[in-house]
Amino acid sequence: MESEKISYEDFAKVEIGLGTILSVEVVPEADKLLCLEVDLGEETPRQILSGIREYFEDPQTLVGKQCPFVMNLAPRTIRGFESNGMIVAASSDESFALFHPSNPLPNGTRLS
Repeated sequence: MESEKISYEDFAKVEIGLGTILSVEVVPEADKLLCLEVDLGEETPRQILSGIREYFEDPQTLVGKQCPFVMNLAPRTIRGFESNGMIVAASSDESFALFHPSNPLPNGTRLS
């Protein structure tokens, strides 16, 4: 299946930056959701919800991980929690991966 093509200008609108996960909470009564508190190099950490719970036996192992996040996604309320971004991850069948820089970089560093 071929996906719809977008222009470079459309892609350039997406701001992806590095953030460090400061804390993780399981969203009550949600099988897949985790509530992440993320330092994206801004004055205040952001709350970001992600449907990645099933891939982590102990979600606390995410604390301290630096990953890329979509930073300019419009806020969305999910199960009563506001999410202000999206973690960048990949999955294929039963495999799942988060992405990490090969060297630590300042939080908020933009991907290019």
